[in-house]
Amino acid sequence: MKSVKAIFKKQLKDIIKNPAVLIQFIIYPLITFAMNAIMVTEFDFEGVPEDIAEMILASMPNMPNMVTMQAAIFAGMGLLTAISGIISEDMEKKSLRFLAMAGVKPMSYLIGVSGVMFLVSFFTSSAFSLIGGFSGTDFWIFTAAMMSVVAGSTVLGATFGILMGNQQATAGLVLPASVILGFGPMMAQFNENIARVLHITYTQQLNIVADYLTHGGADTPLWHSFGIMWANVAVLGLLFVLVFKKKWSVN
Repeated sequence: MKSVKAIFKKQLKDIIKNPAVLIQFIIYPLITFAMNAIMVTEFDFEGVPEDIAEMILASMPNMPNMVTMQAAIFAGMGLLTAISGIISEDMEKKSLRFLAMAGVKPMSYLIGVSGVMFLVSFFTSSAFSLIGGFSGTDFWIFTAAMMSVVAGSTVLGATFGILMGNQQATAGLVLPASVILGFGPMMAQFNENIARVLHITYTQQLNIVADYLTHGGADTPLWHSFGIMWANVAVLGLLFVLVFKKKWSVN
């Protein structure tokens, strides 16, 4: 428990001192707020031909949900990049080797780092919920879904950071994963085939939860979506432990 607290305090100080990481938790809600404000603005169709106005109005329900889209990009791209960068920096500074030699267990390190991510991400997730207009029970359901996605990206980012060992190599590995996880849900809103393929990913399930709350129901029940998200977390957590032990086991 002492090791978890020490790691938590260290990572919290590192994030506060690192504007490049801290901005990831602020910029996405701000972008969402601006884009959402534009989308909900009433259009003035004065002087616009009737057929074109009807076409615009007909296409608006099919526009992607700005809140869900940016929330997925935050978790799948911004957060994944941030956590992998933090871990790979620890690798380069030999901090993880020292911790492993000191007997720190993989889960203790992961809990300490993810605890900081959870703390900061909770405020970001709450902001997304408020911007999305969720209130009451829906607010907590969407925030819980966001935190589930945060858990997945935190564990995956930590695994990437440890696996590659330096920031440059980690960035190359994170890029394709972050594009799929971050932008996949947006593309899935336009293509059913993509939606079926990405159904097993945690960021796509966030999209499904948002649709469930917004439209009053969906083909996938809430418990099923949360089950898929936490199944992702469990598998990724096991992968993290295996990578950590293989990379930094002390014989």
